[in-house]
Amino acid sequence: MKTKKQFGQHWLRNEQVLDRIIAAAKIAPTDRILEIGPGTGILTRRLISTASAVVAVEIDRDLCALLVKKLGNVDNFLLLENDFLGLDVDSVLNDFPKFQNANKVVANIPYNITGPILEKLLGNIVRPNPKPFDSIVLLVQKEVGERLYAKPGTKAFGALSIRVQYLAHCELICPVPARDFSPPPKVDSAVIRLTPRRLDIEPNSPKVLDNLVRLGFGSRRKMLRNNLQGAIDREAVTELLISMAINTEARAEDLSIEQWIQLSNLVGDLKIVPKENDEID
Repeated sequence: MKTKKQFGQHWLRNEQVLDRIIAAAKIAPTDRILEIGPGTGILTRRLISTASAVVAVEIDRDLCALLVKKLGNVDNFLLLENDFLGLDVDSVLNDFPKFQNANKVVANIPYNITGPILEKLLGNIVRPNPKPFDSIVLLVQKEVGERLYAKPGTKAFGALSIRVQYLAHCELICPVPARDFSPPPKVDSAVIRLTPRRLDIEPNSPKVLDNLVRLGFGSRRKMLRNNLQGAIDREAVTELLISMAINTEARAEDLSIEQWIQLSNLVGDLKIVPKENDEID
């Protein structure tokens, strides 16, 4: 199949990477899988050979026709021709009980909509997904993957890292060079695994935490207390950092998720609610 640029299509052709994706998903015979963007079905075939049910959502009409020819008679496969971001999958599956309640996601997603897909799968700090998946294995752009599993104090650690790691443990499965695709994209890729979880420490107000992160990463070059001073008195921020034994010259990326939550709780206790800030790293 010829790729379509508007859908960001690149066909993975490395069998070893497919093996790593399947291994990372740890698919059991009872698992129900959601696949986003099945493309030509190279990964789909492996999923349906192991899982009890696979629901695939594909926006490309031509690819849907191809998948119907290839897999239309497979009992544990259901294809939905639609835009995943605008689709209420649960509502559609009311008529297909066998395919309801997917517990795992395995997908090679379009890189240009990675952020919205992650939010639909995980939810966000204020509104986490009320029915979290057991695991999510995705093939993503390498740079995005590095930000997802980045550690505090590193260059890649940013607002996206906190928002995702607040909701899920993220780990690198394997790098995937551009040459493993046809046609090769302009960037390298990576397979990552997200395991939704709850942290031991939770924010008193998720909204305060979310807004605080927005402000804190407004300008990466500035110290945290300077980024926050538009909403919180600079001296008050300094006192809070000292009480947490954090360097007063720390930048946003220097704080761990747990420290961000602790800071948001202290800010909330002072009844200082940061204002919304649209400048997100």
